[in-house]
Amino acid sequence: MTTSEPTATRSTTSLTDAASKVPEVTAIFWAAKALTTAMGESSSDFLVRAMPPELAVLLGAAALGVALVLQLRAPRYVPWRYWLAVSMVGVFGTMAADVVHVGLGIPYEVSTAFFAVTLAAVFVLWHRTEGTLSIHSIRTARREWFYWAAVMATFALGTAAGDLLAVTFHLGYLAAGLVFSVLLLVPAIGYRWFGLNAILAFWWAYVLTRPVGASFADWLGVSPDRGGLGLGSGRVALVLAVAIAALVVRMTSADRAERQRLA
Repeated sequence: MTTSEPTATRSTTSLTDAASKVPEVTAIFWAAKALTTAMGESSSDFLVRAMPPELAVLLGAAALGVALVLQLRAPRYVPWRYWLAVSMVGVFGTMAADVVHVGLGIPYEVSTAFFAVTLAAVFVLWHRTEGTLSIHSIRTARREWFYWAAVMATFALGTAAGDLLAVTFHLGYLAAGLVFSVLLLVPAIGYRWFGLNAILAFWWAYVLTRPVGASFADWLGVSPDRGGLGLGSGRVALVLAVAIAALVVRMTSADRAERQRLA
């Protein structure tokens, strides 16, 4: 699924010429996104069990802060900076959703609805302020802040929604992953064959990749008595991190070649 840039109502020459801060939406983008969602889930589960949960959350917040500073300070899209930020959002977004449920005792039905409303509020404010939700318009600091706020909300929403189906509705992690995988086909098919708006299709798919990746990561990592394969969240997180690193190396090479071609 790829998206096209709508005509901006308030575009300027400087905005048009500015370097994009996000990658093109291609197959490798979705592969990396799915891996980061799964890695974030398994890494969060490992960390909150390997150390006091409060310390894990504090470290997750600090890592996210560092990653976002690196990304926001970059003059253009740099693969390792961007995907490091996405990965850290995946880890901390999982922790945030889990703290709401485990720490505060709020049911997944409530947290899912809360994060959905939060995401909708971000989108409304973003659109009213900037006139577009297209990721191809992320060429100013303010738009990038809106973008990362939306990304954080999608990760928290996806985590809560995945656990809602798997735990509250007792579907189990594998069945939940399969359900969300089927739902993920809706925006893809709608965009490809039925003229679904590109921006709507993108964000719809972006939200759903989170519970897809998280559900399958949980299925691989958790013990058999919880419906998983029992591979261990630490092992799963490590394998996924290596896979993400390999994709980032490939994207960095492609990005360098493209810049050399345009030079």
